[in-house]
Amino acid sequence: MSPPKYGNRRVCTEEGWFDSQRELRRWGELKLLQVAGQITNLRRQVPFELIPKMAGQRATYFVADFVYEEKGKTVVEDSKGYRNRLYMLKRKLMMFRHGVEVLET
Repeated sequence: MSPPKYGNRRVCTEEGWFDSQRELRRWGELKLLQVAGQITNLRRQVPFELIPKMAGQRATYFVADFVYEEKGKTVVEDSKGYRNRLYMLKRKLMMFRHGVEVLET
């Protein structure tokens, strides 16, 4: 397990590991919205390929904290306390490659 980033502490629950309390709290909110029928198909840690595998190189992915359906549209969400340069680049690649705007919570 890697050390915490940006002062976050990983949290272990019955549902798995969360990178921060913020992410865990948002997961709880989204589960309630799903139970209430406001969202559907809620998933965690969903990978999106940004750059395919090339000779001698691994593929590059953006892993969304949450993905769900709301009013017929797919929502890709990431719990962010700090937006580093790599995240900003991957967010732009998500728009370029998949036409998806990442919602930050």
